Amino acid sequence: MTAAFETGFDTSRLATGFADPVLDAQAAFRRLLAAFSYVGRIQEVAEIAEIPAPLNAATASFCLTLADLETPLWLDGAAGRPAVAAWLRFHCGAPLADAPEGAAFAVVADPAAMPRLDRFAPGTDQYPDRSCTVVIQVEALSQGQGQGQGQTLRLQGPGIDGTLDLVVTGLPPWFAETWALNHAIYPMGVDLVLTCGRKLVALPRGTRIEG
Repeated sequence: MTAAFETGFDTSRLATGFADPVLDAQAAFRRLLAAFSYVGRIQEVAEIAEIPAPLNAATASFCLTLADLETPLWLDGAAGRPAVAAWLRFHCGAPLADAPEGAAFAVVADPAAMPRLDRFAPGTDQYPDRSCTVVIQVEALSQGQGQGQGQTLRLQGPGIDGTLDLVVTGLPPWFAETWALNHAIYPMGVDLVLTCGRKLVALPRGTRIEG
């Protein structure tokens, strides 16, 4: 039991999680699996009735599905509100990491102020799987060049047939540069999940990005 609840935190005030924890988690896991299997393809998760701001449905679904007692979770300044921290502790049980370097998962609700990707755990040569997956909430996601007003990322790599264009609004201006450095240390490196509302898209470390 976390300190918040030991001091008498009123859990009745918490927003609910999945309506059906088993079936909804299974459905969300299938969406996440599809996102990592079909890299760069936008997936949509089901709506969640109550989510503490500023989390969106896709970020909340990711956390409810994958975060647990063994996956330290780091929240940026925008996401790290008391209501969000309490909700995640109660529904996921994940301990909160004090710094990006100590996290298995990270949630970024304000990409403009986020740390560069080399601040997150990249894994090791022996255990590249012990890296961080960073969930970044962006302003808009759309498929195909010219289909949005944001930055067009041309994707190549495993899970992509040729190239694929993803239009993203809200990434920091240094994103392409820091992603190239992250890709260069493959098989180490962090994985990304971009979310917007109910939409999510996976960018594993093996993905090459132009733009």
